[in-house]
Amino acid sequence: MEGKTVSVMGKELYYVESGSGSPVVLVHGNTGSSRWWKKVMALDGRRVVALDLPNFGRSARLDSADIDLYADYLAAFIGALGLERPVVVGHSLGGAVVMSMAARNPGLPAGVVIVDGAAPSGLVTLEAHYPYFELIRADRGLMRKALAAVAPTMTDEAFLDEIVDDAMLMAPFAFEGNPRALARLDYTGRAGAFTGPALVVWGRKDTIITEAMARETAAAYPNGRLLILDSVGHSVMVEDPEGFERILLDFLDGVR
Repeated sequence: MEGKTVSVMGKELYYVESGSGSPVVLVHGNTGSSRWWKKVMALDGRRVVALDLPNFGRSARLDSADIDLYADYLAAFIGALGLERPVVVGHSLGGAVVMSMAARNPGLPAGVVIVDGAAPSGLVTLEAHYPYFELIRADRGLMRKALAAVAPTMTDEAFLDEIVDDAMLMAPFAFEGNPRALARLDYTGRAGAFTGPALVVWGRKDTIITEAMARETAAAYPNGRLLILDSVGHSVMVEDPEGFERILLDFLDGVR
């Protein structure tokens, strides 16, 4: 897939796409990029688009890190590409971005999928962990270990190196800024403004998001459903791509 760029709110955003048909938009997590979706882009009958959010990967940098701001760019990106009523899928921090976007633009997506994402009440990182973010920002080896830990069953070492390379492109201030943005997140009582179909996917081996958080997220949506996967951790799209494609296609078939 050849990478493309589009101007969104005065910033150039990088994205890749595959196929044709009804649109699906894929939103990566913290330290991520569109490359995280590389193995799940071929969905029959769908135009699948994966972007690098601003501050990440090959997209332009902003002056701050904020979930609502990222969500504003996501909504504008969908508009810039002329994607009508897409299903929007968010992983980890991207799940929070999708939650924010859908709550404030409930008519924009036809459905949402949140994969191991922060709950509406946010995700607080202990202050003692913040110095580690500065260490991985400057140390590719530590970054590789960190990403391996959030995809504990992934065995593709070459692909791991690819996503590590992209992680090192993230805006330096965002290494601390993104966790603080997740700690500020609060869509309690607001996420349910989106009343369409919502699927929450959680891997039982996830060491970041708890089952209670996943259940809170699913319960926040009037048409929310929780799917628990016993064999994967925080990142099913890279740990079990074929399984995730089946899950996604099943959900897509039920969205009108």
